[in-house]
Amino acid sequence: MDRDAHQLGRALNPSAAKRVAVIGGGWAGIAAAVKASQLGYHVTLFEMAQHLGGRARSLAQTDAGPRLDNGQHILIGAYQASLNLLETVGVDLSQSFLRQPLRLRYPRHEGLRLPPGPPLISFMRGILTYRAWPFTARISLLLRSTSWLLRGFTCAPQLSVAELSAGLPAIVRQELIEPLCVAALNTPADQASAQVFLRVLRDALFSGRGSADLLLPKLPLSALLAEPAAAWLGARGVNIRLNTRVQAIASSTAGWSVDGEDFEQVILACTSAQAASLCAEIAPAWSSQAGALRYQPIVTVYLHSPGSQLPAAMVALQESTEAPAQFAFDLGQLGHAPGLFAFVISGAASWVEQGLTATGEAALRQALAEFNWRSPPQVHRVLAEKRATFACTPGLQRPPASIKPGLWAAGDYVDGPYPATLEGAVRSGLHAAEMLAVV
Repeated sequence: MDRDAHQLGRALNPSAAKRVAVIGGGWAGIAAAVKASQLGYHVTLFEMAQHLGGRARSLAQTDAGPRLDNGQHILIGAYQASLNLLETVGVDLSQSFLRQPLRLRYPRHEGLRLPPGPPLISFMRGILTYRAWPFTARISLLLRSTSWLLRGFTCAPQLSVAELSAGLPAIVRQELIEPLCVAALNTPADQASAQVFLRVLRDALFSGRGSADLLLPKLPLSALLAEPAAAWLGARGVNIRLNTRVQAIASSTAGWSVDGEDFEQVILACTSAQAASLCAEIAPAWSSQAGALRYQPIVTVYLHSPGSQLPAAMVALQESTEAPAQFAFDLGQLGHAPGLFAFVISGAASWVEQGLTATGEAALRQALAEFNWRSPPQVHRVLAEKRATFACTPGLQRPPASIKPGLWAAGDYVDGPYPATLEGAVRSGLHAAEMLAVV
């Protein structure tokens, strides 16, 4: 049977397409493998690392100290695909997250804090009662937000977040727009896509009660998803192959060949660079688009100070040319590493250029200037994820999920409404698995 006839047979009988390869075991790959398994496919999951989790994982422990993550990740209540995935693999959300209404606490003052309730009403009440901003600034933000609402939270695709918020009072931009932008898009406001930013705001404000809540993980990242997902998948017969880097994929009479092994369909849930390399000959246009994406790094500086505590589990910071971090996390308040603090630097390209030692020292100076410490903080470790997220710039054309018949892409970089977030990765993985029957 030739390949066209084989694909016709699968189209007439989708359930016959049983053997599926998922290449990449990050959050997108895990989501794809879970969904494909639920749909009845026989799944083989390839992961080149020693463990699942991708760029949202815990590091292998080399000593008896606290378990470190390669970076800090948070969810919001609107990220239902991610929360549903976690529940599917057996995670107890009430025990695994510190959940609270949106709160931007600064070192020396309480920032904007939304009260509980329906998101839109909560947002309006939070703004109107936030007396640290002048009344004119609060009214200006509400009027601007109303204009975004009336336009359906859409704008010209070439608009940046800085341009979108031009004319708003400086304090609003500095204490709300810019922190939310860099947290959600990992891209500075003057370079970030306003359209994608508005989509995140829309879902946070209109996805129902609690959609704007912040969910801070109380577990190391691998314990949050990778490890329970591995157990869930293994119990359902998914073949998980760790330490396995796929070298080549090619068309075959069965559908697709992965390093010489036949599968009827394949989901590429690896990095965009690896996917581009694997598709260079079979889909050169797609490969070129995926390979052209630019990336933003994230640096996490871990500080150790026994007995110390921050004013909140997550504290917003004002970055500058001398102060790199935008957020600090008190891992003791999150219940798994007392005395350990993570200072997060998003959009960190300029700091990576200066070197991790210099970046750690700058974050330490920032910490000493902003907080009171019970014991002198010391740099515990500096971690850089140099290709943490794609640069979410205005008008960016991202590669589609469909590469060839029976060959799909999944990852936070794949075309979709979300920036490079855990939710974007999970949604793309679920979508790719759902498309397995569409050949």
